[in-house]
Amino acid sequence: MAENRHEALGLTDENVLEMFETMLMARRIDERMWLLNRAGKIPFVISCQGQEAAQVGAAFALDREKDYVLPYYRDMGVVLTFGMTATELMLSGFAKAEDPNSGGRQMPGHFGQKKNRIVTGSSPVTTQVPHAVGVALGGRLEGKDLCTFVTFGEGSSNQGDFHEGANYAAVHKLPVIFMCENNKYAISVPYEKQVACEKISDRAIGYGMPGITVDGNDPLEVYAAVKEAADRGRRGDGPTLVEAISYRLTPHSSDDDDRAYRERDEVDAAKAKDPIISFAAYLKEVGVLTDEKEKEINDKIAKEVNDATEYAENAPYADAESAMKHVYAE
Repeated sequence: MAENRHEALGLTDENVLEMFETMLMARRIDERMWLLNRAGKIPFVISCQGQEAAQVGAAFALDREKDYVLPYYRDMGVVLTFGMTATELMLSGFAKAEDPNSGGRQMPGHFGQKKNRIVTGSSPVTTQVPHAVGVALGGRLEGKDLCTFVTFGEGSSNQGDFHEGANYAAVHKLPVIFMCENNKYAISVPYEKQVACEKISDRAIGYGMPGITVDGNDPLEVYAAVKEAADRGRRGDGPTLVEAISYRLTPHSSDDDDRAYRERDEVDAAKAKDPIISFAAYLKEVGVLTDEKEKEINDKIAKEVNDATEYAENAPYADAESAMKHVYAE
């Protein structure tokens, strides 16, 4: 039998099956959204495909009862782990009144849900980084034992918001976990045209915090790095920068044609390393997942995605009058 890596990390068989299920749920919702978009039923998709392992591995390392997450627009795996449902994500795709993120006001991917401590992001990228630092500072001032977890792409790591947030968090030793989901492309711009250093994690030393680069296709490796970063933050030792290397399997969004800037061979090679397939293979090797169990999980998720799609498609839109809500003082 293969080496059991998850038990060494303190994870049970149930934990890793739940991780696998969450990764698969993110993938299936995403795939359905593309079909709905191409059918003209929803206006926009921005994908998590290829990045589910990093997202779910990281989110599982956090305390889902007290930590705050400030996700970026691809983070369906993070928000599902923190308690968002397939139906809620579909409501956002269809821009319906019950959409928990914005009541149908905002494009999909602008995740926010107060009850699950998912802090709403904005369209200008990287603004969530200083917000995460602010939430961590607020938690400290209120004497709370919480970490904040914030994600962003490698393109975003070139924005001023990242550098100011990282500097402030490190100076004040705040419990912030910065995770860069490096999927190699800032829309159409490849990594080597964005950044001169070899790794995004190389930037950590300039702020006096540890930086680590992990395989973003391996949820257990990401889990271990984020767990250590969270423990460090809770001890009062300050922030950590984690870089998870993955690959974006889809175009940047449903409005992008990636054939203009990526060779098909490159995309096909990445698809051959699909994290969902490799994690399923690991779980089978260690005897946690069988073909029967995998089929059962797939069938259960298919039903959930179908039900979510049907519910969201038939749900009411917001009243036109509500367009002015939260804009002017009432």
